[in-house]
Amino acid sequence: MISVHKKPDTEEKLRILSQDSQYDLACACGTKQSEDHRHRSDDNRWIYPVALPDGRTTFLFKTMVSNSCVNDCRYCPLRTGTDSRRCTLYDDEIVKVFLDYYRRGIVSGLFLTSGVAGTPDRTMQRINNVAAILRKREQFKGYMHLKVIPGASDAAIEETVSLATAVSVNIEAPGEKNFRILTKEKDYINDVIHPLKLISRLTARGEKFSRVKQTTQFVVGASGETDSEIVKYSWALYKRLNLQRIYFSAYQRGAGDSGLPGENSPLTNEEMLTREHRLYQTDFLFRKYGFNENEISFDGNGQLPLDADPKEVWAKNHPEFFPLSINKADPMELLRVPGLGHVTVDLIMKLRREGRIRSMYDLGRVGKRLGKAAGYIEFGL
Repeated sequence: MISVHKKPDTEEKLRILSQDSQYDLACACGTKQSEDHRHRSDDNRWIYPVALPDGRTTFLFKTMVSNSCVNDCRYCPLRTGTDSRRCTLYDDEIVKVFLDYYRRGIVSGLFLTSGVAGTPDRTMQRINNVAAILRKREQFKGYMHLKVIPGASDAAIEETVSLATAVSVNIEAPGEKNFRILTKEKDYINDVIHPLKLISRLTARGEKFSRVKQTTQFVVGASGETDSEIVKYSWALYKRLNLQRIYFSAYQRGAGDSGLPGENSPLTNEEMLTREHRLYQTDFLFRKYGFNENEISFDGNGQLPLDADPKEVWAKNHPEFFPLSINKADPMELLRVPGLGHVTVDLIMKLRREGRIRSMYDLGRVGKRLGKAAGYIEFGL
């Protein structure tokens, strides 16, 4: 039987493209199901949270310009040759729907991505056209995260950076060896690493576009890479290219090529998500807790332990560092205590200004998290 699809209208195209955009996570989303996690709106759009530089959270309307793609990325369900319903939005279709959401207060910004429809530069031009209409014709001053297409020209990338609040080029895998497992068509150095470096230069402190933030994403488990490889590359991206944030997306079995290493992983689906979570925890240690790459422990196979968070592993491996005096240790030392985060350490500093902390109960209700910290601190002067 031959199935016939009528030409989709704007509503149908948005449904398809909003659904397909979920595979690109390099804007922002939580690592667990909670209020800060991506979710669907009542009319089946993906709404994503994003943390702003001042610490506030806003919500983004997210869609693709097109889900047509000439690339062969083996992890991606939208790769060339797959049986997906393809469609493309016109510039004004995206602008109209986004502004409707924005004016109704449902979202505060836009995340725009796309499959590679034709050439990278042609696709970038479509993304840039939407952004330019919003910025120049509609005078939209808010948050826009624009996807940079691998292989795009320097001129196209600079135009994107000039229009965006944040941009992303997805690195996908740590190193050329792992990247080559995922795609034969894209060039790791020229199509991915070069744009990352270019954006870093364009957005460096003191440069014209220094306000623009850069993020990226790893597809975890697709190429058979190790956690130690991902952590090494993540550290380098932060230190050498000044990325604001790195995202990790556990490979979804069945979405990609059946021959990918990720399809034959010994991990269960739940364990794959736990692996993703451990990478996020490690990333947080880098960005917020003052850890460096040499302080992260791996098992004999180069993997993060699934049964313990990386800060707790570090603490157990460094008994000489503990116990810490809760009344004397500096904030960065206290942040190395399992169970203590920035909110609790800020409270400790406040209480110390008012007097001596005598027990865990001075910090509030002692639940599982604070109970974990008890074995690593002391209350003497």
